[in-house]
Amino acid sequence: MPTPSFQQSDVVQPVLSYAPLLLPAPGRGSDLEIRVTAAASGGPLPVIVFSHGNGQSHYAYGPLSNYWAAQGFIVLQPTHLDSRRLSLARDDPRQSRLWQHREDDLVCIIDQLAEIEDALPLLSGRIDHRRIAVAGHSWGGQTASTLLGATHPDPDTGEVVRRKDDRVKAGVLLATPGRGGSALSPAAAQRFPFLHPDFSEMTVPSLIVMGDADGGGLSVMGPDWWRDAYDLSPGPKALFTVYQGGHSLGGITGYEARETTDESADRLSAVLRLSTAFLRSTLYQEDAFWNEAVAELDGDQTPQGRTEQK
Repeated sequence: MPTPSFQQSDVVQPVLSYAPLLLPAPGRGSDLEIRVTAAASGGPLPVIVFSHGNGQSHYAYGPLSNYWAAQGFIVLQPTHLDSRRLSLARDDPRQSRLWQHREDDLVCIIDQLAEIEDALPLLSGRIDHRRIAVAGHSWGGQTASTLLGATHPDPDTGEVVRRKDDRVKAGVLLATPGRGGSALSPAAAQRFPFLHPDFSEMTVPSLIVMGDADGGGLSVMGPDWWRDAYDLSPGPKALFTVYQGGHSLGGITGYEARETTDESADRLSAVLRLSTAFLRSTLYQEDAFWNEAVAELDGDQTPQGRTEQK
């Protein structure tokens, strides 16, 4: 297949979105709703499967999905069962296994890429099935990390859950929870009994993005907790620390969204550009755009953050 022609810039080509597309998901209790966002033309295009944060849905994260699509990716966003839009009843038996359903949702999408392509004429012949990345924000970052090789205990059995998927070639983890145990606040330990990730087997090349002002209430470690996915995993990895970045990293959750408590066009732009450059350089190894993007960041008179690599 030919390599698509990318152009790193602001949105430069029309983007189309389709939602909801329903995928059969046996054992889930309901079909899986996804949103598909892609440039109106071009291909074959690599895939990003994006996992939303707690309570969000595939209708959020427009700044990310639109930008990535305009830069030459197909973005597939599931609505997980924890989404506020679905309003799952508190006594629903699936509540205790939401973490598992989230992981299953990402695998379900990858398993059905051919069916997604057949269902939407706008995608016909345009998906590059060899180049698949996963990404996620907050709980979605933890979900996506499992397909990259991170593990965690099953809270019901204590067995180690391993979901690494060899079809996934790259990852972007945005404001992703760190280690469990004594690092968790008492409230987080009670609410998220599965949140004890082990990143030692997360070998797939990944970019971890964190904000140095992201305190949150999940950990007693402060903002440094959000860099654990980088510090505690083997290379190759990259870390982008966003200066003054809160949990929304400048506004990735949505335009003027209530969740965006640290709205900044400059911080958001840096996250968009660095994440795009990392995915390009990882999925297309001949592409040196990551190094160029880092040099541009470092050379800015008012840089929006700093990078580390290993």
